[in-house]
Amino acid sequence: MADVPPRKPLFDPEKRRRGIYILPNLFTTAALFAGFYAIVQAMNDRFEHAAVAIFIAMILDGLDGRIARLTHTQSAFGAEYDSLSDMVSFGAAPALVAYEWALRDMGKLGWIAAFIYCAGAALRLARFNTNIDVVDKRYFQGLPSPAAAALIAGLVWVGIDNGFSGPDLRWAACFFTIFGGLTMVSNVLYFSGKEFNLRRRVPFFAVLAIMLAFALVSLDPASVLFLLFLIYAASGYVMLVMHRLGKKIPGHEPPTS
Repeated sequence: MADVPPRKPLFDPEKRRRGIYILPNLFTTAALFAGFYAIVQAMNDRFEHAAVAIFIAMILDGLDGRIARLTHTQSAFGAEYDSLSDMVSFGAAPALVAYEWALRDMGKLGWIAAFIYCAGAALRLARFNTNIDVVDKRYFQGLPSPAAAALIAGLVWVGIDNGFSGPDLRWAACFFTIFGGLTMVSNVLYFSGKEFNLRRRVPFFAVLAIMLAFALVSLDPASVLFLLFLIYAASGYVMLVMHRLGKKIPGHEPPTS
């Protein structure tokens, strides 16, 4: 009787003992909670709370990756967990908020628009994960899902602050929902901001600019945030047009296709 080779264990005990890093994943969990909270609030017709929760999820999502890099606690688990959290907070939550707030009365067009956004977010995240080692770190390929979510959350927040109901802005909501979904899966390039180093010295003027930005946001958070992300969403198309016209963009060398 031939010797039977030993079976490979179902789980590697060594890998199981490694565990996960608590600090960055704590921020990821908080972002996931904020996205889920936005969905719950939208289902209860508290759309302003839902919009604010999406912006809070954006802040937390921006912190988890930076904290992981600063503390050298990056992990494959953290990357996958972050993607799943992003799908809830910046994919499902904005689509549902937009549908419940403004698109429900538009019939098939309304839920199709919401699905385009949700599918766009899923495809955007899947492409980002598979291309993470081959794309230029300075740019995002397609509109980042947090920025797309900010367009919808910002529109909802601005509309409510100015006394508009969802049906009043249904065509604007439909446009931004479809625009966000399609732009996320486009090849339009956006500045990533990953070259910004928190540990690097900056001119004193940069500190004043940051203080001014906080002051502007505090004056009218809804309008200022919506305007900032609207400009960012348009910036990719502006760079694309300038590149097509042969104009040189400072610091921008798009890869050849």
